Amino acid sequence: MTTSLKELSKIPMKLTPGHRLCAGCAEPIVARQVLMATDKPVVVANATGCFEVSTTIYPYTAWNVPWIHTAFGNAAATCAGVESAYHALRRKGKIDQEMRFVAFGGDGATYDIGFQSLSGAIERGHQFLYVCFNNEAYMNTGIQRSGATAKGASTTTCPAGSCVPGKQQYPKDLTMIIAAHELPYAAQAAPHNWKDLIAKAAKGFEIGGPAFLNTLTPCPRGWRHDSDKTIDMSKLAVETCIWPLYEYENGKFRLTAESARIAEGKMEKKPVSEWINSQGRFKHLTKDRWMDVADAIQEEIDRKWNKLIQLTKL
Repeated sequence: MTTSLKELSKIPMKLTPGHRLCAGCAEPIVARQVLMATDKPVVVANATGCFEVSTTIYPYTAWNVPWIHTAFGNAAATCAGVESAYHALRRKGKIDQEMRFVAFGGDGATYDIGFQSLSGAIERGHQFLYVCFNNEAYMNTGIQRSGATAKGASTTTCPAGSCVPGKQQYPKDLTMIIAAHELPYAAQAAPHNWKDLIAKAAKGFEIGGPAFLNTLTPCPRGWRHDSDKTIDMSKLAVETCIWPLYEYENGKFRLTAESARIAEGKMEKKPVSEWINSQGRFKHLTKDRWMDVADAIQEEIDRKWNKLIQLTKL
């Protein structure tokens, strides 16, 4: 798949402008990049959430491809069912064209509510790409904490105060959990690096089995940053190793893009304090009362980064 801007600009638009997502939302940026990664007809399954609600406000739609709204917990199962129907119709000679299948879900629909159906679809070996919009909370229903919410983040269900420093647990490492299924392909990506994201989505579409793409998806409303800083937030997450860019392909881990350069010593690894200082959801961590939490986050990020580097050497 090409990553030439000139060639990508010629691809028909599958998700149009005019949706109702918030200014600065990273979800449509990620979705457009993913959908650019295949030139074949594509069917989309979409879990309930911000993306589903805002791109299909009746009687309007921003979709130029077949699109299916699913419940919070069954986007992967729906996508797997469509993929199975497609193969049955091909065997009967009723469809003769190559098609691809992608499911989109937020972190609540992926890390938590929909994990069972995602795990099952991967275990059964369906050929589809699952894309997680990881904005680290249930943003559509009021910024409640999810299994992806960062330690120390203040949300409506784990508000920071004098007794509790926001969320007390570290987020699940879902990409590693998915890789433990030993599927053909899983990766982490971020919207500021469109070449890396599109290349990974293209691999996922063509890998010949289940694929998973976990994308960091900054949310100005929930993260409390200016709407014009979304791409800056994406870049900073990678530079601090909060969100490493890597892929797991047929049993092998590999760092990509900026993360590979950091590991090689060709690029600075920024302190987590820059990430904390960039967002209002962490502002309490800059106070003396909760400085130990910020220090613990740095230690955990360093530990996981070093572990990831070791995995790439196996």
